[in-house]
Amino acid sequence: MKFQRGLSLNTLMLGGMVLALLALLAMKAIPPWIEYGNLVKAVKGTATDGSLKDASMAKVREAFTRRADMDDVKSVTAQDLEITKEGGELVISFKYENKVPLFKNVSLVFDFEGSSASQ
Repeated sequence: MKFQRGLSLNTLMLGGMVLALLALLAMKAIPPWIEYGNLVKAVKGTATDGSLKDASMAKVREAFTRRADMDDVKSVTAQDLEITKEGGELVISFKYENKVPLFKNVSLVFDFEGSSASQ
């Protein structure tokens, strides 16, 4: 008796659909995470800038805007930041929501939050 080997057409089509859905999710979900990483880098870089230690809030926001422009951060502006001083150190924190449409009425919603303080 010989046994058949291989995939049926139905299995191949179903597997292709699953792979296409996973690829769609990856292509839509990865860019917001990359932007979040760039945002954290810009916030931490601004907070650790020695020339901003005694600067006004306007100067800190301006410095962040320059860094965010270089890192292509569009989801958070300088006005969205919460800037405080704790123990003589500049602490910059942010919180935002990013809604990524997938198809029709289905979307992914990411809630991002971060701070320049050590975590």
